[in-house]
Amino acid sequence: MTARPAATGRAGWWFVAPALALLAVFFVLPVLAGLALSVTDFDLYAVADPGATRLVGLRNYARLFADPAFRTAVRNTLYFAAVGGPLTVAASLGAALLVNARLVRWKAFWRTVFFTPFVTTLVAVAIVWRYLYHPRYGLVNYALGAVGVPPVDWLGDPRWAMPAIILLAVWKNFGYNMLIFVAGLQAIPAELYEAAALDGAAPWQRFRHVTLPGLAPTTLFVVVVTMIGYFQLFAEPFAMTQGGPLESTTSVVLLLYAEGFRFWRMGNAAAIAFVLFALVVTLALLQRVVQRSARQRSAA
Repeated sequence: MTARPAATGRAGWWFVAPALALLAVFFVLPVLAGLALSVTDFDLYAVADPGATRLVGLRNYARLFADPAFRTAVRNTLYFAAVGGPLTVAASLGAALLVNARLVRWKAFWRTVFFTPFVTTLVAVAIVWRYLYHPRYGLVNYALGAVGVPPVDWLGDPRWAMPAIILLAVWKNFGYNMLIFVAGLQAIPAELYEAAALDGAAPWQRFRHVTLPGLAPTTLFVVVVTMIGYFQLFAEPFAMTQGGPLESTTSVVLLLYAEGFRFWRMGNAAAIAFVLFALVVTLALLQRVVQRSARQRSAA
């Protein structure tokens, strides 16, 4: 009788052993290798002769925080996440409410239309959006000119390059979150809306007191996933601006790529990766604390 639980436990470990082995090989070991790399001066010369690698301790991290290019990259990344994240979540929720409304016809068609940008290749998207942003022939400036706004050099002006990247990212990514919000909306019991309507609640009151509380877990998931993804901004500025003009769209991951694969300073690149990891974890935990306290205040 006492041997059966132990035998069951051993069998369970044997079942999960392949998955644990894969995690150890493809996740834990690379992370530990990256951490070890971040305290060395591993560079192009060390690729040919690993014995030339020297242990530099925390010097890579100290140099990183003293580097103006890194501070600019952090500032650009925070700007992108702080503006683009809420815009993407708001656009996703708005689109989900529209395609889930009772009066809307061809719901599957509209969901497909809104989801299409997410699965479209970014290179093709970047080519189209570069034409849209063209200062002389782009449709964006043409539309602004129709209402008297002078043309804007969207990708050549440091003041407008990041807003242009944010607009592209919102358009490309909101469809994915929209599907998650649609699933969350369909999980809210219809009886709650019927009871609120019988009590005389207006549409805005039903949205505020039924829809938003019902979507709270979904919103938390969407916000956390979106913000983590936006802190890893890379493909949009890489394809559209290469980090320019004047480093106004250089993100932390784009700087990491340049350090690691253009200048072959792998130690610096690994240090950037771990600073970004610490930043993402800190902000994700802070976000959870703020949302939990907000829920407790609303419940009280």
